Amino acid sequence: MTTYRGRRAAAIENQHLRVTVLQEGGHIAEILDKETGINPLWTPPWRSCEPSAYGPDVYAEYGAGAESKLLGGIMGHNLCLDMFGGPSEAEAAAGITVHGEAPVAAYEIEEADNRLSLRARFPVAQIGFERRIELQDRSVRIRERVENLTVCDRPIGWTQHVTLGPPFLEKRVTQFRASATRSKVFESEFGVADRLRAAAEFEWPAAPLRDGGSVDLRVLTGAASSCAFTTHLMDPARERAFFAAFAPAARLVFGYVWKRADFPWMGIWDENYSRPQAPWNGETLARGMEFGVSPIPESRRQMIDRGKLFGVPTYRWLPAKARLEVEYCAVMARADAIPETLEHCW
Repeated sequence: MTTYRGRRAAAIENQHLRVTVLQEGGHIAEILDKETGINPLWTPPWRSCEPSAYGPDVYAEYGAGAESKLLGGIMGHNLCLDMFGGPSEAEAAAGITVHGEAPVAAYEIEEADNRLSLRARFPVAQIGFERRIELQDRSVRIRERVENLTVCDRPIGWTQHVTLGPPFLEKRVTQFRASATRSKVFESEFGVADRLRAAAEFEWPAAPLRDGGSVDLRVLTGAASSCAFTTHLMDPARERAFFAAFAPAARLVFGYVWKRADFPWMGIWDENYSRPQAPWNGETLARGMEFGVSPIPESRRQMIDRGKLFGVPTYRWLPAKARLEVEYCAVMARADAIPETLEHCW
């Protein structure tokens, strides 16, 4: 075990990459490219705390809402399970946090043969979870297993909330590619600096602007302040889905590849110095590339009532006493230009 930015953590590395995982929350906080010294994953600009240490009196800057414990500990690649979004009022009153138990739980971490294994049990959801992380040259192979500990079939949200940040992320410069097709803007105002037309449907990558025209989501915004959320159906004609991000100055490509049948949706969350409240304080630049079984962050009830979007389910069934397994890959590469696909990397 080690520490990372004041947090208990575990790390593995090879000649190209170092991967660091936080013990509480299970976040993949760092996938460091050793040659450039760049970690593409987002590190929030506020102080970080262990979720078990959170309290509104001790960490007042996070507030006392359903998102507060998560905000105190979030970093990099955050797992959303068994929901993608916020709890209902009743769930919040009962102590359920945003994105479920997974991103605030404590994990048992084992290191063997330069591999990491994480295990946790989520007592409220009655779900067992295991993640195995293995370095392979310039890629990171990740396998996850979710187990239903109850005798009832369960509808679940399950999203890999991968968030990128500076110095990899640079306004007007960072480029993106994805196997996205039909898309939709968040259905209500997403924030005070929302620039997209709410609920508009479109084809990747031209997102409709609120005041007319469109914006190319393949280049990070250059606006002084803005926010947005769009959801994207991964191409049903492809077995594998992907996103790629490119930092031209560093000649660095970073992205993920996964089985489209496992995670048919990807949400793009942009926060561009728009949230004035603590702990954001108008100081955060981040882009989330969030692939999972659900298209939109919303409550459990809303997820189930929605049922489908573009004819594709918005959640996944976890049968009684059953296990589900997925596998996906994070890729880091040097390049002079952004590739049009990463499917060949896995």
